Amino acid sequence: MEFAQQLVERAKADGVSLVGPGGLLAGITRTVLESALDAELDAHLDEAGVDEESGRRANIRNGHGAKTVQTEVGPVRIQVPRDRAGSFTPRIVPKHARRLDGFNEAILSLYAKGLTTGEISAHLSHPRFHGGS
Repeated sequence: MEFAQQLVERAKADGVSLVGPGGLLAGITRTVLESALDAELDAHLDEAGVDEESGRRANIRNGHGAKTVQTEVGPVRIQVPRDRAGSFTPRIVPKHARRLDGFNEAILSLYAKGLTTGEISAHLSHPRFHGGS
């Protein structure tokens, strides 16, 4: 409860709303989602490895695509990274998904425990979080 009070006070002091478009929680959610998606793509590209003949990566980054997802704190516009081969299938924000239920609760819980957005992103992109080994 103390953490929630701190967020409300910080938002008021900064003249920012807590929820809704442009709100503090939407900003935290966007940062965590984009960081986790970037980490997922990094892992995907590492799995593709290097082409032995050319010595270059077999697959590389290829920009971003914008997407708006509905969360408990309102709509959040994110940038989803792409790969050149088109084989990247994100798990944090699956293709065609427009609603992320329960996601903000997990983020706020981890954030309240003192984890940074980078640490939360690393946690969410870990294979164990997705049922992997």
